[in-house]
Amino acid sequence: MQAIPSSFCQVFVVFSALTFGVSSCGLHENDRNFDAMSIVSHVQDLSSDIMEGRETGKPGEAHASAWIDSVFDLQGLLPFGEEGSFQTFQYKPHPPLQMHGHGDSTSLGMALVHEINGKNVLYALPQENKRWGIVGAHYDHLGYGDENSLFRGEPEIHNGADDNASGVAGMLALSQSFAKSNGQKSMLFAAFSGEEKGLWGSNQFCKSPTIPLDSVSYMINFDMIGRLRGDTLAVYGTGTSPRWMELLEECNEEGFVFVPSESGVGPSDHTSFYLEDIPVLHFFTGQHPDYHKPSDTAEKINYDGILRIVNFVERLIRRLDAEEEWVFTATKDQDEESTPSFKVTLGVIPDYLYSGIGMRIDGVSDDRPAAIAGLVRGDVVLQIDTVTVTDMMSYMTALSLFEPGAESLVTIERNGQREQKTVIWD
Repeated sequence: MQAIPSSFCQVFVVFSALTFGVSSCGLHENDRNFDAMSIVSHVQDLSSDIMEGRETGKPGEAHASAWIDSVFDLQGLLPFGEEGSFQTFQYKPHPPLQMHGHGDSTSLGMALVHEINGKNVLYALPQENKRWGIVGAHYDHLGYGDENSLFRGEPEIHNGADDNASGVAGMLALSQSFAKSNGQKSMLFAAFSGEEKGLWGSNQFCKSPTIPLDSVSYMINFDMIGRLRGDTLAVYGTGTSPRWMELLEECNEEGFVFVPSESGVGPSDHTSFYLEDIPVLHFFTGQHPDYHKPSDTAEKINYDGILRIVNFVERLIRRLDAEEEWVFTATKDQDEESTPSFKVTLGVIPDYLYSGIGMRIDGVSDDRPAAIAGLVRGDVVLQIDTVTVTDMMSYMTALSLFEPGAESLVTIERNGQREQKTVIWD
């Protein structure tokens, strides 16, 4: 376990002060069944060096799965895997077409020739009500830096505190609460592995579910919820059921400013469930320069932010308990043909919480086209050659027009002023 941050006491005080009385969504805030200390310790334990970055198929994943299993067991939940609490899967990877994750890179390296064994951890609180809700979070990360790493130094442990020890900690806080005070519906809590490799674990669960998928009302996914900035919270999948946005606002006593995305398809495990016609929500607090680097460590986590999100989602779930059925709607804007393919990369991390015009840069990779051209974090890309960039889709459309080695004039906004930079694509 790493040292507890000096801000822990402040965080615990803040948590204790989150008392709003009786919620309109039916949850009394004074009756919380989880605490700040458990969330802090969970993030720190799971992102410690002992876990060796939790890469799927490696010893670190085995350590992490055993640790998660012990936490669930101590909470009093029932194992709901195929081998006790575990569900194992095997994959023989091949080069994907596009990088999994939140960056814009398309290069994933060479195919692995050996089979990888992974393990999901599944626990449940079954009730007489035959309808199920699922809360999931992936626990795997990049080990010492796999093909998805954005770090350019020698191999080093990628601790993955935000990605995704934060999400697992949030899920474990919810399972702890429901173990102490059951809801009306049955609940399955799923810690998936293989997410960083291409949603392997959640895909395996949906192919071989341990509960009937036609009885699942919804799936809620936590991935990177540890860097809340202000009140801005990204929520994906809001179009997968007609009531989602209304209910999110009804239960929003924390005062979040939602950045919604209707699509049920995205770079995390909720996608696997959406493809099974299950309504989904995916919570995400945004990109940052430590993404997929060794610097994603526990002392940088906004623990108060995780607490706020967990408070909100618990209230949301208990409100969902009152719904007999939850209607699924397919989103029409994210089929494979709608996303342009591209051969080049700028070498930046987009700010996915940015709602203005253009594509704002949240991180720049060393020795890549953006860094060489002088682009920096906070720059907003407005135009690439003659192509206007208004949002992420138009940005990807622009990338699809260029070949490696070509030269382009990129127009940016920096500190309120427009500038132009020359980029050579790779």
